[in-house]
Amino acid sequence: MEANTRSTGRLPAAFLTPGSSSFMDFLSAQSPEMLPGRRSLPPLQGAIEAPHGTTIVAVTFPGGVVLAGDRRATMGNMIAQRDIEKVFPADEYSAVGIAGTAGLAVEMVKLFQLELEHFEKVEGATLSLEGKANRLSTMIRSNLAMAMQGLAVVPLFAGYDVDRGKGRIFSYDVTGGRSEETGYASTGSGSIFARGAMKKLFHDELTEQQATTLVIQALYDAADDDSATGGPDVARRIYPIVTVITEDGFRRLNDTESAEIARSILERRLQQPDGPRAALL
Repeated sequence: MEANTRSTGRLPAAFLTPGSSSFMDFLSAQSPEMLPGRRSLPPLQGAIEAPHGTTIVAVTFPGGVVLAGDRRATMGNMIAQRDIEKVFPADEYSAVGIAGTAGLAVEMVKLFQLELEHFEKVEGATLSLEGKANRLSTMIRSNLAMAMQGLAVVPLFAGYDVDRGKGRIFSYDVTGGRSEETGYASTGSGSIFARGAMKKLFHDELTEQQATTLVIQALYDAADDDSATGGPDVARRIYPIVTVITEDGFRRLNDTESAEIARSILERRLQQPDGPRAALL
């Protein structure tokens, strides 16, 4: 879709006609073939081999939410990439962690970022956190045809709700079904192991520091049992991406901060390989 016409040098009428504040609706009407879910695949036999992102975790704490992801992408039984980025800011007060087909997931995140920015420019106000979660649900649902062919995208969405003054987490399934999670959540191939770790370590009065430590502990446990999840790689200096969202907005821990937490966990694991123990009673 060209932004300028050669004859007049002006924008096409579609760009100047008042309509929906949704960029997806605009794109669906003007150039639907550009939407990820509208593309068709050639006939194939067998599974489609494409890089997949794996484990994403999120934890709430009084005053905000932490969203983190490991750095490994796999393709079948091979490691496709060791330092992939799976956690992205959606806007100032929210973030998305991707699991599933990496290429489609990154494209969906970029479209989601544009969707939120477009809404804010048209309406002069930001969407509520609930509204953002609903928009992402619609985008996932539009990818259902690709998901049925093995190219699924299953993100985890987290943000700070400025109206309620707290962090919230939303999980999804491949059909776009949305669920709000209480306290903690995980998605991806190592999610069952990460969730088990968080279940034993989570409590309602975590500090921000404890919450960031908890998500890296959970990713370590996921990597311990799931070959598709990558743990902290000290030799290559590759550490999990950890983001914190509070009333001050989105913040990503720098490499030094992530490395410090990861190294302290590794040192403790030398003495206690299975990690911290929860009390029996």
